[in-house]
Amino acid sequence: MTRVAADSPLEQLRNVLGGTARALSGEAEAELAFTSEAPRQDGRSIKVPMPSRTLPAEQVAEARGFADGFALRLRHHDVGMHQRAAPGEPVARAVFDAIETARIEALGSRGYAGIAANLEHSLGVRLRADPIARARNREEVPLSTALGLMVRERLTGREAPASAAMGMALIRDWVEERAGADLDALALTIDDQRAFASLATKLLQDLELVEGEMIPDEADEGGGEDEGTDDQDEPGDEDGDSDAQQGEGEVEARGEQRESDEAEGEDSQSEAMDDADGEPGDDGEEGMMPTRPNRPWSDMPPQFEYRPYTTQFDEVIAATELCDAEELDRLRSYLDQQLVHLQGAVTKLANRLQRRLMAQQSRSWDFDQDEGMLDAARLARVVVNPMQSLSYKIERDTEFRDTVVTLLIDNSGSMRGRPISIAAISADILARTLERVGVKTEILGFTTRAWKGGQAREKWLAEGRPAQPGRLNDVRHIVYKQADEPWRRAKKSLGLMMREGLLKENIDGEALLWAHQRMIGRPEERKILMVISDGAPVDDSTLSVNSGSYLERHLRQVIGWIESRSPVELVAIGIGHDVTRYYSRAVTIMDAEQLAGTMVEQLAALFDTE
Repeated sequence: MTRVAADSPLEQLRNVLGGTARALSGEAEAELAFTSEAPRQDGRSIKVPMPSRTLPAEQVAEARGFADGFALRLRHHDVGMHQRAAPGEPVARAVFDAIETARIEALGSRGYAGIAANLEHSLGVRLRADPIARARNREEVPLSTALGLMVRERLTGREAPASAAMGMALIRDWVEERAGADLDALALTIDDQRAFASLATKLLQDLELVEGEMIPDEADEGGGEDEGTDDQDEPGDEDGDSDAQQGEGEVEARGEQRESDEAEGEDSQSEAMDDADGEPGDDGEEGMMPTRPNRPWSDMPPQFEYRPYTTQFDEVIAATELCDAEELDRLRSYLDQQLVHLQGAVTKLANRLQRRLMAQQSRSWDFDQDEGMLDAARLARVVVNPMQSLSYKIERDTEFRDTVVTLLIDNSGSMRGRPISIAAISADILARTLERVGVKTEILGFTTRAWKGGQAREKWLAEGRPAQPGRLNDVRHIVYKQADEPWRRAKKSLGLMMREGLLKENIDGEALLWAHQRMIGRPEERKILMVISDGAPVDDSTLSVNSGSYLERHLRQVIGWIESRSPVELVAIGIGHDVTRYYSRAVTIMDAEQLAGTMVEQLAALFDTE
């Protein structure tokens, strides 16, 4: 909470907003405060954006809009009823929540032009950062935003803001064709939350947003993924005949069911019980930290002339520390919406990779041995002649080595939009796939804390602009998933890549060294580092005061050192940029849509050549 002076205009505004919120909500104990973070409501506590000291009209209207919206939610919304009626599937849940918000605001603004204007203003503020304002095709339109706006049109008669018009046009016909009648019916039950929720559920069903988990064909692969159907429909699959695929699909379905059961149990059991579920490294944050040696810059070969001006403002940070839990849930829901359009193709490829890895790990035996385990198939021979030799079997040593895979994803501004969405989705599905076959996966991202230098550049300026300062920006290295962390605990963190403003500049060489250092001390016998990037390293602040090839030369040195001296196997995928001139094992794709398939193919090739 942000505190302000008791007699200041800001405090007077807060008192007015608080009194209005108590009147609108009917809650005498409702409390309102300003915040510099995301506006939110926790029970009777309301946090709204803090205007600047001069109280600009635009910022005051924004604060009033959020205050009115939260107050109306306190008055017209039953949280328990909403939770019981809400679907479990993330995309459907996001749509369900948006529709309920539209009901609350439409109900509370009836007959109050001032409240309606305030809510209109806060909606415009929210839409500025919403992907619907940048959507160029139907797949990029977030369903929760679009349907919330369509319900708002039906309930209030007011059109959606102009910033969302193009996105709405992309999806409107599709929604109207399937659920137009449901949208019309919602207006009849605006005063009855229970009836409204029932109609909202029917709308979700007509849009096929809650049927995925109940379709028998989709259950073959488990978890609501439809890749099993795709695999069985594909004639002549090179990975095996249809009977083999069906058997593997049943095994995967059972595995997915176990994962689902564990996830449900996690919500209801104590932390101690959660730690006893058999997952390696499930002993808290400290237990999940990989051990790695302290490798200072002096350990590097002499040709490493690169240096940072200062590391004082650099950070290595967990994704969960960069935003609050509520925003992380929202970002994960948006990522799940993107996943809906890709999961059929991507999970099909991932399951194919899983089958190939499982085949390498399958047990095999040498039969007719003089010693070992008694072979049950030879029991008749033993009964007839107990002295008969060659009745034992010995298990062969598997050639599949204990492996860890790190996915290092470029989080620079040029990845914004479709590339970063597909990178996050691909990493999410690969982590799940590799976890099923016992391959640990770490997911990391790299960017900078600021555009054009940040605090490092300010320090350099204050110290008189020394010549050749080296790297002159604050690097930010993000841990989305640690190698020993189960996927179900880290899944929300991947949504952070969708956050507006996260993606800035990219200093690849240091990020590569950081990811390498995290791997090198791990106990696994085989280590694979996959880099996903869409260009050469770029940082305007650094390149403006050093040579134009400063960052690129360092990246080449790091890659050469890893490829020639390190046990880590390095592979790279370039999106729209030729990375084969940096990495000896690399592939370049021109369309982000190819990323998932390319990641699977590259990993499969690495394991096949083992």
